[in-house]
Amino acid sequence: MNTLVTICVPTHNRAKYIGRAIRSLIGQSFEKKNFEIIVVDDGSKDNTSLILSSFKNDIKIIRNKKKLGLSASLNKAIKLSRSKYFLRVDSDDYVNKEYINFLYKMINENRDYNAAYCDYFLVDENENFIERVDAQQNPIACGIIFKTDDLRKIGMYSQQKKIFEEIDLLSRLKKNKKYKMLHLKIPLYRYRMHDENMTKGRK
Repeated sequence: MNTLVTICVPTHNRAKYIGRAIRSLIGQSFEKKNFEIIVVDDGSKDNTSLILSSFKNDIKIIRNKKKLGLSASLNKAIKLSRSKYFLRVDSDDYVNKEYINFLYKMINENRDYNAAYCDYFLVDENENFIERVDAQQNPIACGIIFKTDDLRKIGMYSQQKKIFEEIDLLSRLKKNKKYKMLHLKIPLYRYRMHDENMTKGRK
């Protein structure tokens, strides 16, 4: 049976955080039968595989034998998806329990729009809130619900892009001047700041 929303969690050596990300998705208010969680393990060498096995009844797992990169991992989930809509959550982040519900309603009930995105909170290593961020002013790669067919039509994420893959994706989508994105001014996403991403700036 087809679902309404596919959530992709791409991961590489995030055993420390991946469980929190998945638990936040399993605990969504959105009806479980209406969404699927696809985790793409991009050749992790830590205990990620062990962590994922504990959630095997709630998620679909794709394991890359070797590291293929973020874009290739996301594309695998898009190809596998049988849902109308596609969402992404990075494996070191987590989300509010209304994350899927609110974004789905925004895009599904505003048919003139092609995608919808939400605001987010920056949190520290211990999940203490740092600040609320307006995603229109400071966009990130996650927290955007896309129509899956739109992603497929433009060839999905470019596997040539090793950084800022979402900027390239959005630029190609917006070449169609009628492409419109709806801003949901509710911070549903939690962007975790830690040593491994602090030097890279915001995603």
